[in-house]
Amino acid sequence: MGAGKSAIGRELARRTKLTRHDTDELVRARFGGSIPEIFGQLGEEAFRNAETDVLRKLENNAGIIVVTGGGIVLREENVRLLRSMGMIIWLDAAEEILWQRASLRGNRPLLQTANPREKFSALLRQRRSLYQTAAEHCIDTSKATIGDVANEIIRLL
Repeated sequence: MGAGKSAIGRELARRTKLTRHDTDELVRARFGGSIPEIFGQLGEEAFRNAETDVLRKLENNAGIIVVTGGGIVLREENVRLLRSMGMIIWLDAAEEILWQRASLRGNRPLLQTANPREKFSALLRQRRSLYQTAAEHCIDTSKATIGDVANEIIRLL
């Protein structure tokens, strides 16, 4: 959350002319609602199942950009599917910067708790090792512009 995945994915698609598939957008379209609505009405498990289903449908596409939600790495199957599609690049940043960005809109379902900052830190601790294991490359977006990160990804590709 807050690393810039969606914005950078849009910029990469613009520059490379590759088709961008954002798993959050595809899940929203499938259920016809926002992510907070999906979480609230159907629960996190239904959302995670839909994420995996989206990846399965994208698996045989070549030359695409796949932008995922931060929790995609919670399932080993998702990581396997992503690896089968190409290079996995982890966008990271300093925790305080990620928190500032993620909390701007106030609509993150996993942060709708009595102490959202504490929950954010716990999620980040839980997920960082999963990102580290899954990704071939890590780019720190703490001080980089969207353009800088897009340039680095294009260089890596």
